[in-house]
Amino acid sequence: MDNFVDERDYELLNKDMHTFSVMIRIIGLDCKIRLTDHKDIILCYSGEPFPIWIWTEDDASEEVMERAYQTVKDCSLLDGEHNFNLKYSLADYFIKRAEKDGLSLSIKTNMFAYECPVSIPPKTETDGKIHKCTMEDLDVLTDFYEMMHDAIGIDKESREQYRINAEEAIKNGTVYLWENSAGEFVSSCKWMPVQNMASINLVYTREEHRRHHYAEHLVYQVTEIARSEGYMPKLYTDADYAASNACYEKIGYVLRGKLCLIG
Repeated sequence: MDNFVDERDYELLNKDMHTFSVMIRIIGLDCKIRLTDHKDIILCYSGEPFPIWIWTEDDASEEVMERAYQTVKDCSLLDGEHNFNLKYSLADYFIKRAEKDGLSLSIKTNMFAYECPVSIPPKTETDGKIHKCTMEDLDVLTDFYEMMHDAIGIDKESREQYRINAEEAIKNGTVYLWENSAGEFVSSCKWMPVQNMASINLVYTREEHRRHHYAEHLVYQVTEIARSEGYMPKLYTDADYAASNACYEKIGYVLRGKLCLIG
């Protein structure tokens, strides 16, 4: 396995660009672990607290899946501290194979990958307006980072790191809040370019302000902003969170891929 990527790896990942767009971005970074045979297996890990991404073909053979498993094992990643984003077929193999080694792996999150070829304006009405974040919003945006990650329970970081992430997003000019008619910031959303796609994320509404369709309107407008810049909007969701998925589908998001988080 090599610890560098080249055009062969991007060509493989582009076949699964809807499901592995995050991995396409990560492999170009200074990863803590980046391993590939440029043909059957690509593995990358940017560092704590993020999951390890593993790519294999849809019809990967048992031999390929065993090599993927051994690669993870040889890197001492089956320690109960790391999680893995991968396709269901590989996840099933990992779970059964780990059991033979006396280890317990299970699915922690089912994920859907959506894209939005054509946006549909929200049919529901709401109050308020979109607000583009500036440095004056740094503290409140840091709050949204912290609230969202506490809610989903994964990729959790320190308050200081959330502040660093918020500051970077503000400097990039791609992060927005929804300000309701009372002047309160109630929802967050940001986007970032990944090749020709726009990854929509940081979608979170304060608990006390839910069921007012704030997120629906905010995501719709951020989606249109990203599209106006020439990118195809896409996002990942928790497949088991029906209300959230229904919200995205109402404004034009279409299911394109499935994967899961195991650990």
